[in-house]
Amino acid sequence: MAPRVLILGIGNVLWADEGFGVRCVERLASRVAFHDNVKIMDGGTQGLYLLPFLEEADILLVFDAVDYGMAPGEMKVVEGDEVPSFMGAKKMSLHQTGFQDVIATSELMGYRPETLILIGCQPEELEDYGGGLRDIVAAQIDPAIEIALKKLAALGIVAREGRHATDDLADPSITRDAYEGGRPSEAEAHRKGDIRFYPKETA
Repeated sequence: MAPRVLILGIGNVLWADEGFGVRCVERLASRVAFHDNVKIMDGGTQGLYLLPFLEEADILLVFDAVDYGMAPGEMKVVEGDEVPSFMGAKKMSLHQTGFQDVIATSELMGYRPETLILIGCQPEELEDYGGGLRDIVAAQIDPAIEIALKKLAALGIVAREGRHATDDLADPSITRDAYEGGRPSEAEAHRKGDIRFYPKETA
């Protein structure tokens, strides 16, 4: 039987570079197609709700924004037993520790995926609610996908041209193009709070 593969993007698209992993799976599904044994999924910040999906997977490949302590935009690939420790070594947000717990729980329950691959990108900006990916991080989406395709091909999981059929991605209204393209400019949006409660000189 073909191995069951889960390709997961985790993170929060509302917090700038936190959305890197989600944007990777969104882009991947639009570029290539896999056979039915491969699931591409936006895991968002669902934490332990992802456990049933790990139970069904033999191979887990994760895209994520990870604070490796490197320069913004740099990528690092981690595999095997090192994946949980890297995802929790330096807490960056609530979702990261949560996913470390997901892997640990799946292991305790006896169904952790046999193969673990983490493709992480060092974020530049996280403290921008409503913001999109910074250019230096967005530029790593396609390189991250190429790494993933090579890692999967080495495991016998080969993609073909097309689009991957999936209902497990974000709603079209918050895809990267729609979300970032619809954001008001700094001139049009007041980002310090409700302007009605600020003196004119500080608004």
